[in-house]
Amino acid sequence: MMRRLLKHLLSSILALYLAFSGVYSTHAQSEFTYERDNPPTMDMLIEAREVFEFEVSYAFFTLGWVEVELLPDTTYNGETAYHLRTTIRSNRRVPFVGTRIVNYENIFQYNEEYPFSHLFWRDDIHDDEYESALIEFDREKMEVRFFEHGEPADTLELFEPASGGDIIFFYSRMFAGLEQPYKMPVYIENELGYVEASSGSETEYREYDAFDEPVETYLSEGTADIDGPFGFRGRFKSWYSTDDLRIPVEAHVRVIFGNVKVRLISYERTGTD
Repeated sequence: MMRRLLKHLLSSILALYLAFSGVYSTHAQSEFTYERDNPPTMDMLIEAREVFEFEVSYAFFTLGWVEVELLPDTTYNGETAYHLRTTIRSNRRVPFVGTRIVNYENIFQYNEEYPFSHLFWRDDIHDDEYESALIEFDREKMEVRFFEHGEPADTLELFEPASGGDIIFFYSRMFAGLEQPYKMPVYIENELGYVEASSGSETEYREYDAFDEPVETYLSEGTADIDGPFGFRGRFKSWYSTDDLRIPVEAHVRVIFGNVKVRLISYERTGTD
């Protein structure tokens, strides 16, 4: 049961938020910029080159950790593209689970409105199994193709901004603090689901291990109809800092066994200041 729970919980992070010179830490509150009233643009988020680590807990148990990092730029069809990696590590002390390490890799680009994926795949590092699941986003045919262990599994119609889920890590921040809601299609487990959420201008201060002082935050609330072992279904809450980049600092996810908390424990900007 705990193995099933861990898989169900940690994977859902991709639906919520779901790196190169001069690395510096932002533990000090003075590193933040509070001069921007509007949410960040994709240009700002890419230039920051952030590195995140989140702790995932259920009740009094630490289930694992999630690291999110924008890797060096790559190319796709001869054009500059971006590589986002999300690494999930289970807590080996959780009974019947042991050490499990899974990488989710996303090759994407962005336009003036939103980021969008070209390739999304999963590497099961603990089993030394790579590309165990792969998703191709074909915008010429407007198709999303799913592969499992190298074999075709399914094909669905493509709706923008199409991704395997972790694009919401950027997309949701562009709406934090605004009254404007968003709705994002997510392709996962051979299915299409939607994540919907809305925020507002009210703020509150919350404390996190990543920062020396309390952080002023915006609250966002939403729902997800993603189903199956890779995701979750139902309502969620997430908090974002009110600074220039709207840093995702916390999320509460409702799953079949209760509430899971995802909290930021480490944060760095490795790009331009």
